Amino acid sequence: MRSYNLNIAGYKIRLESSEDGPDLAPSQRFRMNIVEAPEYDIRIRVHNGSLKPGEDAERLFVAPYVVDINGYKITKSENFWSVYKETGHMLLITNFPDSPSKKATLRFSLDHREWDLWIQNAGYETDPLDYPLDGLVLYYLTAINADIMIHASGVFYNGIGYLFSGVSGRGKTTMAKLWDNIGAQVIHDDRLIIRNTGGIFRMFNTPVYKNDTPRNAPVSRVYLIEHGDENKIDTIREASSVSQVIANCIQHNYSPDMIARFLGSVSMMCSKIPVANLTFKPDRSIIEYILRYE
Repeated sequence: MRSYNLNIAGYKIRLESSEDGPDLAPSQRFRMNIVEAPEYDIRIRVHNGSLKPGEDAERLFVAPYVVDINGYKITKSENFWSVYKETGHMLLITNFPDSPSKKATLRFSLDHREWDLWIQNAGYETDPLDYPLDGLVLYYLTAINADIMIHASGVFYNGIGYLFSGVSGRGKTTMAKLWDNIGAQVIHDDRLIIRNTGGIFRMFNTPVYKNDTPRNAPVSRVYLIEHGDENKIDTIREASSVSQVIANCIQHNYSPDMIARFLGSVSMMCSKIPVANLTFKPDRSIIEYILRYE
């Protein structure tokens, strides 16, 4: 495959192999997001080889590779991916945990729709959005559009969209399974994108699992969750809710403009949607408790 188009959370992404680039083999988790529409929000041209930052490049951000093993955070690498700023564009350089010999550099801009991706040791064909590039590309699309990417599970039940946010181990997947068992539509159990569509905040899933089907629903309630000995809801005042929601969002805080737009989006959402802390017992009683609370 030399090119294809994706629609993820309403973002239209076109991927094209350059004349000397590898064939493109999207992962199975993207198959349901492939569309025929020729228009795009960004176009990523894929090349073989590598691209290194220039001498004047400024490194803005470096992320370690951290894994969760039995509840413990283990740093396996200090430099998983990095972001550099050069004149007129930015560079994102990443390794791939599942393909140690493969490396990539994405040259992109928050102001232009044409991006370029160099993949080293790509082979005859490659997935151009292999982890972690998929999440990083989506993150920068949220930054461009003043949207929100958040660690959360989301469900839609009886016309109400519930978003349950928390860091790893707080119960996002548990909550999604409990609601799934009563027939709710699970939007996702780990990572959501929230977009303001005509004044309505909607949550969208992102492809993580095989054959993930695109799903979205309005957000009616936001709960910041953790396991507890009892089911309890504590409403949070708007000013405090902004800072607590931000703590669970995916963000790269090195651009004042990006920070300002992101804060504005979270503040707007928290002014329109109730936010509460939720401790819960991991059984069906929490669903009955939430529905009674409504």
